[in-house]
Amino acid sequence: MQPITEHNAPARSTREAQDADEHAHNLTNWQQEYDQLGGGRFYGRIDEVALDGCQLFKEHTNRALRQQCNVWKDALWLGIPARAADCRINGLEVGSDQLMCRPGSRDFELMTPDAFDIYGIVIKEEMLLRAAEREERTLDLHSLEHSPRLTVPQEQLDQVRGLLEQVLYRGALGLDSEHQKQLASQALLELVANAAQPAAAPSYAHRRKVVEQVKAYLAEHPEAPLSIPELCERVHVSRRTLQYSFESILGISPLQFLRSARLNRVRRALSDPQQTSPIAVIAADSGFWHPGQFARDYKALFGENPSETVRRSR
Repeated sequence: MQPITEHNAPARSTREAQDADEHAHNLTNWQQEYDQLGGGRFYGRIDEVALDGCQLFKEHTNRALRQQCNVWKDALWLGIPARAADCRINGLEVGSDQLMCRPGSRDFELMTPDAFDIYGIVIKEEMLLRAAEREERTLDLHSLEHSPRLTVPQEQLDQVRGLLEQVLYRGALGLDSEHQKQLASQALLELVANAAQPAAAPSYAHRRKVVEQVKAYLAEHPEAPLSIPELCERVHVSRRTLQYSFESILGISPLQFLRSARLNRVRRALSDPQQTSPIAVIAADSGFWHPGQFARDYKALFGENPSETVRRSR
């Protein structure tokens, strides 16, 4: 959909989408791909203020998602859930007193629940370093490379949420763009400077490796009609280990992951206006050999028949 720009809030725009992957492309300068996990029709909305070297936004999604993300180069992203929610970044659960953090040009993965709202701040690293210099603070951005979660005092998180509401919806009390950038860089600096970097559980590395092996195999063999026992054999783990790995890293079962990943792959193909292959052929290419069961699974996840997706895309 085209952005809706409000004249009384310079550089502010709102973008809405009825498809998760379409929504993923609505965030300016991000590279993203979203897989829908929650069943039913999707709705997403992004309210964004884009400034020179700085981006502030609030994102709403009504269905659970697996998000593969990459923010723009030489920048730092902080993501703050609007309220406590069962979300994960790179397989790590985010607590109510934590935020998410990733440098630019780094792939990362988010798992988000139904009815999820998140605030985001993206700022150029040089802008943040200048702010630290003005405040006579030492800021080690390299230390954030391995810290996708940061623990921050709850009161400070609430203050930044309030600040972002002011900028996004109430014109930042009339401040011009330059002062809004200073406000954003100061808020981000305070968060990063006062944050603690929690350690992951000892089992995290092994469990994430198991999940990544499954993802890699699925990407190389999208049509293979795998069962859970076959998958265990492929990655050389027990059924219990496979189950625990997926539940702790992604918050879903391996079977749910396999089905949703393949259904979302089919949906992306059906949404391509240049696609001319029959639906049954596209489904079979992703391992769905029984048309009736495929159609039922597709509608249960996306809230519409495959033929509806094709008609809408064309």
